[in-house]
Amino acid sequence: MDMSGEYRIEASIDQVWAAIQNPDILKAAIPGCEELDKTSDTEMSAKVSLKIGPVKAKFAGEVELQDMIEPTSLKIQGEGKGGIAGFAKGGADVQLAADGDETILTYTAKAQVGGKIAQLGSRLIQSTAAKLADKFFANLKDQLANT
Repeated sequence: MDMSGEYRIEASIDQVWAAIQNPDILKAAIPGCEELDKTSDTEMSAKVSLKIGPVKAKFAGEVELQDMIEPTSLKIQGEGKGGIAGFAKGGADVQLAADGDETILTYTAKAQVGGKIAQLGSRLIQSTAAKLADKFFANLKDQLANT
């Protein structure tokens, strides 16, 4: 499944770059995130609880930031396992561009799910993934507005 989007964030490119790497801001921004711990400069472990259609699952996973070109681009790779519910893995290429005092963030992402979640059907999964992405960026914008 492929997704893409563009968001205007009312913060400088340097603030957005720092926020993407700040585990406290990311934890608050990721829908359903219960734990997010930085394990190295580019790696984090996470626990996320999500409801996708009738399936509710807790995912434990790893996130890695790759190909970082400060402050304009990076790749986010992640994989999570939700026990009997299945797994999710994917990545996103994120681009940041300054526009005056604001930042335009664009992303393209690929995701793959398996197990019980995959049985829900691609439309529900695609719709839920798009809603989660929108919620994440709305939360990120709110976190930056409160800093």
